[in-house]
Amino acid sequence: MDKKTQKWQIDCVIYDCDGVLFDSLEANGRLYRKIALSMGREPLTEDELRYCHTHTVYESLRCMFRDNEALEKKAAEFLKKEINFKDFIVYLKMEPNLLNTLTALKERGIKRAISTNRTTSMPYVMEQYGLLPHFEMVVTALDVANPKPHPESVEKILQAFKLNSQNVIFVGDSDVDRDTALASGVRFVAYKNSGLKADALIEDHLALLDLLSNGRQRPRE
Repeated sequence: MDKKTQKWQIDCVIYDCDGVLFDSLEANGRLYRKIALSMGREPLTEDELRYCHTHTVYESLRCMFRDNEALEKKAAEFLKKEINFKDFIVYLKMEPNLLNTLTALKERGIKRAISTNRTTSMPYVMEQYGLLPHFEMVVTALDVANPKPHPESVEKILQAFKLNSQNVIFVGDSDVDRDTALASGVRFVAYKNSGLKADALIEDHLALLDLLSNGRQRPRE
């Protein structure tokens, strides 16, 4: 079979969070805008927001205040003491057909996991949107010594479930996700980003099921 028609026997699907499970650009934009303005600097540029959208919050602060270490530390303290992540999580928009897809994966006996560079906000996200029953494992930047694109988060999942990397898919939307998958030796499926080199591209979560040889056909949309 050629690359377009080949189907995979998969034991686990690992998802990125921002940009994949959720359209989170507005939420992240509001968060980093508040931090920026509170520290007396201008709002983020498009390039800065794109960076902050895919990196840990502390990497993002380093990017925002890269010429001022004292202000970076002040921003970190402001984040800890003054920011309530629940105020921004409400602006997340869950991607269409996500829950149907996660349910279908479970019915086929496929593990579902998350590898994200989010930190303390992730438990609130899981609770707010009722995702806890839909994932067997969630790895945040706080759970590893080296966040994405280092492979540690994916390797942690592989070890926990005793998985062969060849039977695992990573679904992501950024070069950080692609590099994580590549470093981990797992297949990479790009979500809504045709500019990424990937084993497959999907524009809708249900399309992932068409790539799998496991079980029955996808549910009705």
